[in-house]
Amino acid sequence: MSSKTSKKNDRLVVAISSRALFDLADSHRIYEEQGLAAYREHQIAEENEPLKPGVAFNLVNKLLKLNEVMERPAVEVILLSRNSADTGLRIFHSIQHYDLSITRAAFCSGNSPYRYIPAFGSQLFLSLDGADVRQALELGVAAATIVSSRHSKKSDDHLKIAFDGDAVLFSDESEKIFQQEGLESFTRNERKSAREPLEGGPFKPFLAALQRIQKAFPSGETPISTCLITARSAPAHERVVRTLRAWNIRIDESLFLGGLPKDEFLQAFEADIYFDDHREYCDSASDLVATGHVPHGVLNP
Repeated sequence: MSSKTSKKNDRLVVAISSRALFDLADSHRIYEEQGLAAYREHQIAEENEPLKPGVAFNLVNKLLKLNEVMERPAVEVILLSRNSADTGLRIFHSIQHYDLSITRAAFCSGNSPYRYIPAFGSQLFLSLDGADVRQALELGVAAATIVSSRHSKKSDDHLKIAFDGDAVLFSDESEKIFQQEGLESFTRNERKSAREPLEGGPFKPFLAALQRIQKAFPSGETPISTCLITARSAPAHERVVRTLRAWNIRIDESLFLGGLPKDEFLQAFEADIYFDDHREYCDSASDLVATGHVPHGVLNP
């Protein structure tokens, strides 16, 4: 295969675990309670029965639909699984059933697949396995543990992604001050450092990749919307604005909540997924939107 067909910077590459893409709860329960042999028998017996969509299915479907409205494909989704190719046949049958254009996969027979993320050139990894997510973050890839959600997003094709700020889009340098010294010291530092851009957090490259796709569309016609939802308020907002300006990255909507609960704002934005480093915020938000916990920064030692 020519290297021209596999350039890693051409498109947004998202790696996703099979349990995040499809609902494998029943199958996983068989594995945990009865062992690998029973799990294998179950998957083979049911391999022609499509799996139900998982918590990240809607996000993946919308990402892949972007390719249908662009001059050339801009998104690729890679399946990473602890299944073997044998037990994974049901997963690929399910991919075909839902007409998802996913053709690349790694089946690792019980081993963690995170080590293949850089080889595939992925900019985002989504999984239900927190250990795999932490390993991916250590490799410098944006990664999140998908929190189970009862929410069902409306079925239009417009993709809406919301982010927390500190320790997600930005580094946790300011969050450390807040946690160690309190709000007053945090506010004083942010006012003093207002013109000093924050370092990038793990999701900065993913946000930049989304913006490259947005720029391919005329103003007002992009099928992607992004939103920053942060507990910051004035005067700490200025450093965020100037940081994004220094990065030459635009966020469609920015909500500076000053500590207000984020749940209703996420619902009003109609996010397809929300990324946050606070596990308790993720648990709360998951009642309303699909949520990804980012185990990064001072709150996730």
